[in-house]
Amino acid sequence: MVPTLNEEKLLDATLASFSVDVRQRYAAELIVSDGGSQDATISIAARHADHIVEERSGKRQNIAQGRNRGAEAARGDVIVFINADTVPHDVERFMAVIHAFAQRTGPYARASALATPVNFAPADRRPADRLFHGFYNAYVRLLNALRIGAGRGECQIVRTAVFRSVNGYRENLAAGEDFDLFARIGLRARVRFAPELLVLESPRRFRKFGYFRVLFWWTINALSVMVRGRSSSDEWEPVR
Repeated sequence: MVPTLNEEKLLDATLASFSVDVRQRYAAELIVSDGGSQDATISIAARHADHIVEERSGKRQNIAQGRNRGAEAARGDVIVFINADTVPHDVERFMAVIHAFAQRTGPYARASALATPVNFAPADRRPADRLFHGFYNAYVRLLNALRIGAGRGECQIVRTAVFRSVNGYRENLAAGEDFDLFARIGLRARVRFAPELLVLESPRRFRKFGYFRVLFWWTINALSVMVRGRSSSDEWEPVR
C-alpha cells in the first residue's frame, strides 16, 4: 500500500518495482491511496496499481489518514505500507520473505509486524548517510530485540488482523504516526526487525533540511506522542 500526494517525480519507479508478474507469483495486490494530488500522480498510479483510493473531499489528508484509507481496501492477510519514494533493495527476496510471513512460516512466523532497515541507494550515499543509517538501523533493531515495538514509516509490514485490532494509524497525528503504530502493536504482540528486507529511500528530505533538523523533528514529535498523545507538528512538510 503506497500513500501519495503529488509524487509524480518518483512514483513510477516505486510502483514499477512491484510488477504484475511479481504480484501474481506472490498473490499480492498493489494499492495506491492518494491524498488529493494535483499533478500526474493518479495517471501514473493508473498504469500500475490494482486499486486506487482517492481523497475527493478537497481537504488535505495527512499520511495516517491516507494509509488507513488504503488499508481499508486491502484484502490480504498482511499489509505492506511503503512510501512513494522508497523501493525494496531486492524485490524478489522482499516479496518471498513477506509471503512466508503471511503464511506463518520462516523466521518471522510468530511475529505480528516487521520493521525493515532503511538506506539510500549506493550512488546517493555520503559518509554522513552511512553513519546515520548504520546507527538508526541498529537502534531500531535493538528496540525490537528489547520487545519495544519500533520501525520507520518508510516501510512497515503488519498482519491485517493486528493492524485493525489496534485501529490502524492514529489520524490525529500529523507526524510520529509510524512510531506510535509499532509502539502500540509492541505492547500486545511481537514486532521483529527483518534485516533482509532492506528498502532504499530517496535522500530528498535529508538533503533539503539536513540530519540535525530531521532528527530534531523526529525526536520532538516522538516525545510529544509519548507524553501528550499528539504530535508537536500540526503538519509534516512534504518534500517533492
